[in-house]
Amino acid sequence: MIYLDYNATTPLCEPARRAMLPFLDEKFGNPSSIHAAGREARAAIDDARDRLAGLLTAKPHELIFTGGGTEANNLAILGLARSGAARGKHLISARTEHHAVLNAVEHLEKCEGFEVTWLNVSEKGLIDLNQLADSVRDDTALVSIMHANNETGVIQPLREISEICREHGVLLHSDMVQSFGKISGEAVSLVDAASFAAHKFYGPKGAGLLFLRSGIPIEPIQFGGAHENQRRPGTENVAMIAGMAAAAEFVQRDREFEQARERKLRDQLCQEISGQIESVVLNGDANCRVANTLNVSLPELDSETMLMALDLEGVCASSGSACMVGSVIASHVLLAMGLPLALAKSAIRFSLGKHTTAEEISATAGIVSEIVQRTNAKRRERKVAV
Repeated sequence: MIYLDYNATTPLCEPARRAMLPFLDEKFGNPSSIHAAGREARAAIDDARDRLAGLLTAKPHELIFTGGGTEANNLAILGLARSGAARGKHLISARTEHHAVLNAVEHLEKCEGFEVTWLNVSEKGLIDLNQLADSVRDDTALVSIMHANNETGVIQPLREISEICREHGVLLHSDMVQSFGKISGEAVSLVDAASFAAHKFYGPKGAGLLFLRSGIPIEPIQFGGAHENQRRPGTENVAMIAGMAAAAEFVQRDREFEQARERKLRDQLCQEISGQIESVVLNGDANCRVANTLNVSLPELDSETMLMALDLEGVCASSGSACMVGSVIASHVLLAMGLPLALAKSAIRFSLGKHTTAEEISATAGIVSEIVQRTNAKRRERKVAV
């Protein structure tokens, strides 16, 4: 199997597995209990929080553990918008956001009386900074712009976005699920809140966190106990949190070297596919994107057909987000970028990771070319038959 869907999820790294095992076995205490077993579990959470805060150049109490990136995004959007409603009920975001942000913002718009300004993006996937500056109002409660897009890998100009928001005194949240481990974790210094998911950086599924700058109030979106400083109730998943901290250290340890390696392989894949298929179209900014992501349209056949053909050949890729329950539809990200429907419906995302090899890249390019050639040959046969 050739796995090129690392943006969907990554394999669990060995340091994370080792960190988790004790808390799946003999160290099973509830971290809220006051006895020795509970204190042992609490110490593990505190240790993980300290280590993650160090990697993010944040303070430990600024981290809120969640059940994943989606929950972190929902807590940020719903919690910050509601707590900031006294200032106003105006929100700003972009149509290229992950659905965990899009749907939360749309809920506030449809059900809670918020007004939303949706920012345009260029054909390369970058937001319009002038539109952002012009859209901020006195009643703007929150701006939410993702750091790196999960489908195209395009990196938004977070520093410039931050400067605009701070100039106007508006809170800025960023979905950093796809950027951690690929771009410097110090990017959190530019925002007021940021969301992360462990399984995107070789940690366990079902673990995430929200960075929330000290002193910023947030309304919980769940109710129960006083966990996470009364911001997210529920018994903490000790094993997953321990695994997340270990994975974060693992991915950051050789980040610069690994991203350079993946960039070289990504460019190799693009060059080899382009060299064999003239009609291929690169989607997203060619330079301003994370190193591991290649999104291309192959007009000869639709995404679903290509993905099924790749799967039969042992290649795992995707057409975009893995959060649409197996559906293959035209990408909302590519359509927002102005891509014609036919090209959006023929897009394929290849995302590389630590285990990707040059041999796999060459094999994949050959398989893609063979599928396209086979498809074109069948079309010619049908035309002759008619």
